[in-house]
Amino acid sequence: MIVLSVESSCDETSVSIIKDGINVLSNVVLSQIDIHKAYGGVVPEIASREHIKGITMVFEEALNIAKVKKNEIDLVAVTKGPGLIGSLLIGVNAAKAFAFSNDIDIVGVHHIAGHIYANAISKDLEFPLVCLVVSGGHTELILMEEHYDFQKLGETMDDAVGEAYDKIARTVGLGYPGGPVVDRLAKEGKCTYKMPNISQKDSYNFSFSGIKSHVINLVHNIKQRNEEVNIPDLCASFQEAVTEVLVEKSLQAIDEFDAKMFIIAGGVAANKGLRAKINERITHVKVVVPEFRYCTDNAAMIGVAGYFQYQKQQKTDDMTLNASSRIKMEA
Repeated sequence: MIVLSVESSCDETSVSIIKDGINVLSNVVLSQIDIHKAYGGVVPEIASREHIKGITMVFEEALNIAKVKKNEIDLVAVTKGPGLIGSLLIGVNAAKAFAFSNDIDIVGVHHIAGHIYANAISKDLEFPLVCLVVSGGHTELILMEEHYDFQKLGETMDDAVGEAYDKIARTVGLGYPGGPVVDRLAKEGKCTYKMPNISQKDSYNFSFSGIKSHVINLVHNIKQRNEEVNIPDLCASFQEAVTEVLVEKSLQAIDEFDAKMFIIAGGVAANKGLRAKINERITHVKVVVPEFRYCTDNAAMIGVAGYFQYQKQQKTDDMTLNASSRIKMEA
């Protein structure tokens, strides 16, 4: 089976061609990061306009790289949500137009399911497994007992972990996107700043608003005393506290549900500090992390998820398929 997939939930326009569920024939990503840097974050209206500009070109390039003809495609998969509604609509309508004009079945895919199935590109998933979802908009622990079976164990009660990283970076002037910069500087620093306890005992839920506010207030107080913030040490202290709670809760879930495999998903899965702590602490089950190029938003992950969704559910959508900025992930 050959799947053409489309991802446009935020500020990446991406189209991919997937063969037999996991073989990536092409994965074209047109990023808008340089455009949004000037604003310190993604501007939804600008993102939508850039998707319109680039979507046709990205379709054509993905098909050309894969050397696949339109009549060879068996299924179209597209991110239907969650995300920025204007951005989502560009991808959904482009995918529907392509599917309709070429008489191809279409399925709408949950964005987070895509991130989870980015792991299947490199390794066969073994069940039961525990997945830690970490991104700019999501922080969740999910149990999967079989393909396309998502049981949410816990989630953030406030800020997503990636959002906290970006706000800390902005507070100390590291620019946008700030997460990778905080990660890099953390490796150079030491944990000299005291951070609050964010463990949320007896729960798989997370909370990052407290540590975010603590760091912001800490920086402001240091500056009011006309002292200098040791940015690498601050980054190291923040990252140690955050990655510790992420890994600790993951370990608890692995042991409680007797998981055979642990996987991570989302943009923060590229964080080297988090990867190092996972490798150090989670040693008694198989651990899978996505390739760096599949951590951030891309259509390959949507194609893989769409394939497994279709294999499990054996149903497709029709031309009433629509985008939604908020949508639950269904098993």
